[in-house]
Amino acid sequence: MVRNESLAQHLADDFTALQEAVLRRMNGTADAATLETLADPGFAEPIAVALTHAYIRARGAVRRAELGPGPSDRLRPLRREARRLAAARGEAEAACGRVRGQAHAALSRPPERLDVRVTRAVLPSAYQDCLRTACADLALPESVLSVPTGAAGAWAREHGVLTGEVPAPVRELVECDDAVFVAALLRDAREEENGRLAHDAVVERWHRLASPALAWGRYAIAQAELRALARPPHGTLDALEDAYEDLAVLACRAREAKYLAFRLSCRIRRLASIGDLGAKITAAHVTAYALMAELRPEVISAVQEAVQAHQVGCADNPANCPRCHTALAGTLVLADPPKEAGQENVPPVAEDTDTASPLPEADDRYALLADLPPGVRVVVADAALGDDSAVCGYGWAAEDGTTGLGISMAASSGEAEIIGICEAALSALHADDDAQVVVLCDSKQAVTCLHTALAEGSPDPAHRAPLFPESRSLLERLLPHAGRVDVRWLKGHIGHELNETANTLANLALRRATGRIAERTARRAIDDAVRKLPNAPTVTAA
Repeated sequence: MVRNESLAQHLADDFTALQEAVLRRMNGTADAATLETLADPGFAEPIAVALTHAYIRARGAVRRAELGPGPSDRLRPLRREARRLAAARGEAEAACGRVRGQAHAALSRPPERLDVRVTRAVLPSAYQDCLRTACADLALPESVLSVPTGAAGAWAREHGVLTGEVPAPVRELVECDDAVFVAALLRDAREEENGRLAHDAVVERWHRLASPALAWGRYAIAQAELRALARPPHGTLDALEDAYEDLAVLACRAREAKYLAFRLSCRIRRLASIGDLGAKITAAHVTAYALMAELRPEVISAVQEAVQAHQVGCADNPANCPRCHTALAGTLVLADPPKEAGQENVPPVAEDTDTASPLPEADDRYALLADLPPGVRVVVADAALGDDSAVCGYGWAAEDGTTGLGISMAASSGEAEIIGICEAALSALHADDDAQVVVLCDSKQAVTCLHTALAEGSPDPAHRAPLFPESRSLLERLLPHAGRVDVRWLKGHIGHELNETANTLANLALRRATGRIAERTARRAIDDAVRKLPNAPTVTAA
């Protein structure tokens, strides 16, 4: 057992040794001591991190082999190894999920009384009002009642759950803007690990901004990939190898941030449930229920009778019926159901399904545009994004038969769709200086982002969707024409000719740009896709 403890410490301290041990286990060559050590639940997260690093490097080896000289048959074993690592990483993530589930279960407190939970489910707004009143009576801020998701650290410091002085270097990370913080994450991955990122005051921000940092890692891969494709790969694949190594480290650090943020949240929730703060939260709920009993005695009486009848035959009664309150509230019928405040004489609101209008006839592909006045130019845009690289392809097709395609850089599929919409709109505006333009897209995120940006006249309200300079530049070029552009959502893959053509062109643009399809084959496929449009085709390539 002493040897296993020594091995466990060695694997915990040496990432290379850990990764080698994990790969030996995956390949069936690990010794008994290694297998016993890695089976410890405490190694679930480090194993997932090690496999993430190995998997991304394996994908990099596949991509370099695709772009470099040599026989194509060497790709088969590399792809097979990448698939094995992907499967092993999935199993490791599942093991991490089980560990997190156990941690959640350890945090679970006995449920409140069933009648309290049923009352809150029957009259949620009224109970919340009583809870606010209780907080005011007890001189408690309402924010003390629940730990916020994703911002538990700031909440814990505000309410005294976490104490202690934040060191000045950590405070600098807390106070800098997001762009500076992401730059710090890139330095952490490429130069030297920044131990201050694991501080309680920073770790949640690290977790939140790990995705933008990963996106910039994919941006570097895209640049190296395009350079390798633009000229003979003598010496150019070294940059691609370095970029994949950076992405592997960024992905590892992102997973570490995720696990650290989860543990911090668990610790805060545990601390918040005990001691003085836990007693105050309990007192607030007790006071709120007493207020409910005063304001709605008939409701409380009906709930208590229903609860007593339910608990007679409930098998979970000894555990306080932890899962029964929702179903019981749904079946509870009051003689005179009280209305929530502000709800008197309000007619029911039809459910908003947020879907496109259905096409009534198979041959009427443009029925959803029936409200448009004559002369409006209608264009459908789409985009495609690869796996590890930020290179994206976009395509668009207009009712008059004109089409276009090209490539750009995107951090996400949403940003790629934004690029496609902007390129389609700008092309249509350039073709006719006076026309009104409607661009259709099957991405709700992109449509919402463009609506916000066009309405506000700035790319800033578009939140974090446009990360890279390419998309922001396109947005800035489009904004002066906001009064002439309308962006609408179109349900994808419903047989709409323009949507199908735009999708095909976007995928072909991506495959051609990344060298996954020969130029001649791509040209023929583009011609075939455009030829299916009802009007004479004209192709514009960016």
